[in-house]
Amino acid sequence: MAGGGYVPDSGTKQFQGRVTGFVLIACIVAACGGLIFGYDIGISGGVTSMDSFLSKFFPSVYRKEKEGHHESMYCKFDSHLLTLFTSSLYLAALFASAVAAYVTKVFGRKISMLFGGIVFLAGAILNGVAVDVAMLIVGRLLLGVGVGFANQSVPLYLSEMAPSQLRGALNIGFQMAITIGILVAGLINFTFASKDWGWRASLGLAAVPAIMITQFTGINVIMFYAPVLFKTLGFGDDASLMSAVITGLVNVFATFISILAVDRLGRRALFLEGGIQMIVSQVLVAVMIAKAFGSAGVGVMSKADSLLVLILICFYVAAFAWSWGPLGWLVPSEICPLEIRSAGQAINVAVNMAFTFIIGQFFLTMLCHMKFGLFLFFACWVVVMTLFIYFFLPETKNVPIEEMNNVWRKHWFWGQYIPDDAVIGTASSTKIKDMEA
Repeated sequence: MAGGGYVPDSGTKQFQGRVTGFVLIACIVAACGGLIFGYDIGISGGVTSMDSFLSKFFPSVYRKEKEGHHESMYCKFDSHLLTLFTSSLYLAALFASAVAAYVTKVFGRKISMLFGGIVFLAGAILNGVAVDVAMLIVGRLLLGVGVGFANQSVPLYLSEMAPSQLRGALNIGFQMAITIGILVAGLINFTFASKDWGWRASLGLAAVPAIMITQFTGINVIMFYAPVLFKTLGFGDDASLMSAVITGLVNVFATFISILAVDRLGRRALFLEGGIQMIVSQVLVAVMIAKAFGSAGVGVMSKADSLLVLILICFYVAAFAWSWGPLGWLVPSEICPLEIRSAGQAINVAVNMAFTFIIGQFFLTMLCHMKFGLFLFFACWVVVMTLFIYFFLPETKNVPIEEMNNVWRKHWFWGQYIPDDAVIGTASSTKIKDMEA
């Protein structure tokens, strides 16, 4: 068969935990760790589109944006120093995830979440009072350490606390918190954009979710640079920020759909449908941008076409939000046995942060050189990802974590790498047969 599926009636013991008030509260509170990640994703793009921020820290980009020249629309914000402001966080998160794996395993998930919140809080304060680019970058690096620890520990904590029949929905609470953080960031950017000190409020208010994860305790490119992208397409300052708020709202509501559907429809169905929808959206966005600006990057997009592009991007965001966004955190946190679960999640976070850093750092340069073809580039990668899911990901809905190896053992490809003694019940039954012989 093309893709492995899970048959619930496998003859193995089902470890069905009870849904108590403590379990629900613990999972909801832990999911708030996603707020720090989501707030940062949403805030950085809006801040980098604010005139007061650009004129103070990146005057060359500000002049390029404001001067009346005929440079390609695709290259208005092309600055490696500007993108370093965004991407440095994810570089720090990459390395922090390796340390977080050890801390999470030795000292526990809660200690790791607490430490992540404290470091993130320090980074938020430093960014809010920054007077030069160096302070901005150092603050972003501290934020990255906090994100690395939170993204390592929170999904693990949620998967282990939640009963198997609700593990998908409760784990996606982490992604829901991320989307809420993105939405709040968009609203704050829109509110303070006209103030000279607006960027300080936007960056400094990251302390709020950091404080929350400290008594209480990734589509990244679109969310990073949504305001910048909309300004590139010809939206005005307020319109670009409001468009980012709209995509943020779509992100939240679509993630809620995932919470309702993931334990009913399963992981594979959401992955595959979301992938197809994302591919269609990206191809159509590329066509619309090519129609307006061509390869030269000179032209004007009509209001009707701008609205259609916004709708298509919302269509893309919705697909990501109920599929690849939340499931990218859920599936890796539930498929590994206990012995290597912390290390497996560290690898997931490290790979996620590595590619996020690369794309975050080079997206604006790629947009400048690849033009509308950049969206076709991403569409091609989604094709590869969706095909991988179809052929290589078995269904894991409603499977107790203790029984997960049974699923992989039955898969047409991965089964050859799972030894018999890794499957619960197999080793004991083999010993009995050996004794009888």
